[in-house]
Amino acid sequence: MASAFGHAFAAIALGTSLPKEYRSPKFWILAMLCAILPDADVIGFSFGIPYESFWGHRGFSHSFLGAFILGTLITTIFYRTIILSKKGILLILFFTITTASHAILDAMTTGGLGVAFFSPWDTTRHFFEWRPIKVSPIGIKNFFGERGLRVILSELIYIFIPGTLYMCITYILHRVRK
Repeated sequence: MASAFGHAFAAIALGTSLPKEYRSPKFWILAMLCAILPDADVIGFSFGIPYESFWGHRGFSHSFLGAFILGTLITTIFYRTIILSKKGILLILFFTITTASHAILDAMTTGGLGVAFFSPWDTTRHFFEWRPIKVSPIGIKNFFGERGLRVILSELIYIFIPGTLYMCITYILHRVRK
């Protein structure tokens, strides 16, 4: 998996796509939560759920359907008064994409068993051919050390720099539209 830092930063970068009136502190917190939450499936290890199972790490919680369910749930709970409006639909789409970005980044890592993008219909685990992001160790304790530093350095190159460029481009586009 990419680190929580990389996933959260991807959410921040994607969030700059939306108009400024959407981007409240609540919006940013929920965006980062959506980007990180698929990794809550690691709790399953404590209950004996095997990595490769449907509910295992990078299984259903990392699927596109799982992303849509979480995006819809987050919007319904936190934006229920506007759920059926154009803004509500856009927020569902945004939180879905932000959640799906987690799986996309994980499929670009150097470790694990792949990502079940199409679960529950197809539980095959996939990686992308290009996998430049160093896989992050599971657990905070394992992250702080040489291995965690290698993860952060790879994310700097493949998540933070492109994400920063994306934010600059969206800033310019928002300015041009005004």
